[in-house]
Amino acid sequence: MSIVGALIEITNGKIKKSNLGVLTAASDRGNNEVYALVFEDADSRFNTLEQYGATRIVRISSSKADLMKSPDLIARAIIKTMEEYGIMSLIGLSSPIGKDLLSRIASRMNKPLIQDCISVDLTKKTVIKSHFSGKTTAEVKIESDYFISGIRPNAIEPAKSPGKAEIISFDALVDGPVGVRIKEIKQSDSNRLDLTEANIIISGGRPVGSEKNFSILNECASKLGAAVGASRSAVDAGFALHGMQVGQTGKTVSPKLYIACGISGAVQHYAGMKTSKIIVAINTDKDAPILGKCDYGIIGDLFEIVPAITEALK
Repeated sequence: MSIVGALIEITNGKIKKSNLGVLTAASDRGNNEVYALVFEDADSRFNTLEQYGATRIVRISSSKADLMKSPDLIARAIIKTMEEYGIMSLIGLSSPIGKDLLSRIASRMNKPLIQDCISVDLTKKTVIKSHFSGKTTAEVKIESDYFISGIRPNAIEPAKSPGKAEIISFDALVDGPVGVRIKEIKQSDSNRLDLTEANIIISGGRPVGSEKNFSILNECASKLGAAVGASRSAVDAGFALHGMQVGQTGKTVSPKLYIACGISGAVQHYAGMKTSKIIVAINTDKDAPILGKCDYGIIGDLFEIVPAITEALK
């Protein structure tokens, strides 16, 4: 049984759902001892982590500094924790926060790092990565005593592995100097569901026609409990915010259901949502590439189809 560290991200006091896939990968059907590494309380409870394979929950802090003031300090604290508990494998999310921290950790330890993995095998020390805009995948083996990797959010289906986890408080005793210091975090005023966390996404392309017309997708999303995304062409046209962009130059998502409305399916967009479990395409062009890549295709006008779906959901 190996000891595996799982870097847990918490937002506004809530554990990110995509962390559960990370725990599932770390646990490997209960074959590993999983140390869930956290920096703050999540709803004052950690029972969710226990349900998905965490055997120990390590609350990391430093009596010498406020770790949340600098990613440099957090990275050093994680390394100290790994040294303290003999953690040789570390897995996190390939999210903005995860990519930053895992890169700092690997750099400081002078160890290899592989990001944006869609599958990991801790026994063989291999990962599966998507390449060439999703056209192919590669199995990559890490030749190192340490295994550090980032998993694409929602790429691994969470599987429960209930147990009782021991909660440990660890003082990493790290302090300055730091290269980067966080002075302020400005949150978006939007209440939009995070695309990378969403189980269902409905996205619009340039044919949506205007920012106002995105209300059609928003209404349908509210009934589905979905997040709303957009293609690059819709974002470039000013119809949607950049934070809504899905694709090679936007966000990479892996929801259970992806509904593409008026999106042609260019390789750059497809690369960002290829790993969706089910893809539904709505398009008036029967020759649109997306219709050759989806699980279900509807040849029709999104302005007729989407409101009909919304009405049926009501």
